[in-house]
Amino acid sequence: MSSTLPLTRNAVSAAKADAIRASVRAATRLGNAPDASRLATPEDAAALFDLFSEPRVNGPIYSLPRPLTKAGVAALIGTETANREAGTGLLFVNAMPDGTIMGYSEIRVWPEWAAGELAGALHPSLHGKGAGGQGAAASFAWMFDVLGLDLICETAALTNIATQRMLDGLGFRRIGEIVSTRPDGSTRDSLVWEMTRAEWDARQRPQEMP
Repeated sequence: MSSTLPLTRNAVSAAKADAIRASVRAATRLGNAPDASRLATPEDAAALFDLFSEPRVNGPIYSLPRPLTKAGVAALIGTETANREAGTGLLFVNAMPDGTIMGYSEIRVWPEWAAGELAGALHPSLHGKGAGGQGAAASFAWMFDVLGLDLICETAALTNIATQRMLDGLGFRRIGEIVSTRPDGSTRDSLVWEMTRAEWDARQRPQEMP
């Protein structure tokens, strides 16, 4: 998650920022469905490491621990647990009954600007089936509705055509480029998109009949 984001920064009242922090602290699942992703726990470190070790998962995502180790993944879970207590971040996993993790979602929140960012990935066995786009859309709706955000900003590598198409298709606006820094200090050029709550509501939800 980039410290240069969000590019658009509209300060909100202290009361609204505190309400967003409270919503983050209260979150335990990413949605209401029985199979909704749950909060990651220290016991998920090994299975999450296995997911992150897939080249088609770790390649496009700059925020994963680098070098990728089980200890680094355990530290990531600890960091996101602390971020949840601070009201600024969440880490969810979609785990099978046997413990295999089929997907994850990492949410960064800037309460003072009522803004957030979503990163995540699915297991390669689920790629190409439309699940990624559907899951992302549901997660964005949850971030607006449950966390109370006014803005979502997203990034993608210049070479990550699949994510670019998904964000364009969902109606996110391309607003520029930044240099994203990975945990090991290396960098990548990233495209940046934004979507406001009003834009999301107008595009995603049925309009009332006159």
